[in-house]
Amino acid sequence: MISNLANISPKVKLGVNVVVESFSTIYENVTIGDGTKIHPNVTIYPGTIIGSNCEVFPGAIIGVEPQDLKFEGEDTYVEIGNNTVIRECVTIHRGTKDKWKTTIGSNCLLMTYVHVAHDCQIGDNVILASFVGLAGHNVIDDFAILEGKVGTQQFIHVGAHAFVGGGSLVRKNIPPFVKAAREPLGFAGVNSIGLRRRGFNDEHVKEIEDIYRILYVMNNNVSKGVEAITEQIPPSETRNQILDFISNSDKGIIRGMI
Repeated sequence: MISNLANISPKVKLGVNVVVESFSTIYENVTIGDGTKIHPNVTIYPGTIIGSNCEVFPGAIIGVEPQDLKFEGEDTYVEIGNNTVIRECVTIHRGTKDKWKTTIGSNCLLMTYVHVAHDCQIGDNVILASFVGLAGHNVIDDFAILEGKVGTQQFIHVGAHAFVGGGSLVRKNIPPFVKAAREPLGFAGVNSIGLRRRGFNDEHVKEIEDIYRILYVMNNNVSKGVEAITEQIPPSETRNQILDFISNSDKGIIRGMI
């Protein structure tokens, strides 16, 4: 159902069973997938692609130009996957020529007043709680959860299945599978409850706990911790995932326990 009080460009591509309610504005060069619902007073700017069975709540603004002084009006994009929910007053800015698009995966939940800046790359099954603010060029991997009022610097990377406590200020990368909390932000344990909820068995969780025990508890130096992990933990996909994350973290990773 498309409300006759909605303002929709004739150049918008709408899938089947799309709902657009009153007073929403959708500009040209927008694609919206099957079964997606756009609530009242939503604004969707050019260059936005929204997947199927999504829901966008009142006050959300998607695809507006980035707040980047280097932006020169390039044709850039926002791309959102399937089954993603965007709650009230969320703002999502399109990319710059760095990544050319801001992406949000499938099955994500962005709660009220979340801000996603230009060139962010958000994976699948990510939850961003109310008032989370992501600066430009952030990467948030699959199944990560950021609690309310988390704020990040630019170029931050949050690993898969990580959990970031509410009100945290993220200045360093957060490795996969961990909980991060306190101020300044630091390692607060393995996200074992979340992992088990997602089907990780006890043996797998123990492997992850052993790796981070070596890195954060038994060593106070990241390079020595990585060396010890390589020597003591048999090669596996999980071990390699963690070590690759650390080696690719030019910004550095969060501190250990104090």
